[in-house]
Amino acid sequence: MTDVVLVDDDDLYREALSADLADRGFAVSCFADAPSFLEAMSNGIAAQVALLDWVLPQMSGFELLGVLRERGIGLPVVFLTGYSFVERELRALDRGAVDFVDKARGTEVLARRLRVIIEAQRVLPGAGTMPEVARHGDLALHPATARALWRQLDVHLTITEYKIVALLVSRKGEPQTYRAIYDAAHYAGFVAGSGERGHHTNVRSLVKRIRRKFQAIDSGFSEIGNVADVGYLWRDRRS
Repeated sequence: MTDVVLVDDDDLYREALSADLADRGFAVSCFADAPSFLEAMSNGIAAQVALLDWVLPQMSGFELLGVLRERGIGLPVVFLTGYSFVERELRALDRGAVDFVDKARGTEVLARRLRVIIEAQRVLPGAGTMPEVARHGDLALHPATARALWRQLDVHLTITEYKIVALLVSRKGEPQTYRAIYDAAHYAGFVAGSGERGHHTNVRSLVKRIRRKFQAIDSGFSEIGNVADVGYLWRDRRS
């Protein structure tokens, strides 16, 4: 099975990106337009994720996503774009895309996103089935890509930071200990820092960085609260 299908009409970019992804261990099949890709799908090509340029000849990437979904093809789709338009991103996500990546962010960021998507499929019970977006007020969590949106804007969390936010939100209103938070970010029993409480400093640093990322979007962000000598919680605004 091909890991990635890349559909982009820029010959130089398509060649460079496919080579960069191949260097990072991905098997890539390339197409210059939507019709040739759809023909390959009809002939049985299989992949774990599709990378679509938003602007394509004959049929846009957004229109191509619609055709895939109309045909019952649940292939995870990631959009590549050189334009950071929030409206486009929201349209793509609402239509069923799992991610939306600015080309300017580089291949390494894209490769990490792809690995998360592919790994998510391996642990899910149904092939081609992606976990649903979890919404908590102004927060939207995209498990398939370890992506968090606050007020419809990407917070740009790392995978580790996403794990922490997901843990806090899943136990909304309940304090999570420093140890539990660090275990979620790494694994149970992970040795961190010096001494029995060495992981406290690491967790504080991680949470401080997470807060800054949310506050860059919303200066009034205060959902993550500290519980003295215990850890942190995600405030339950319903109570």
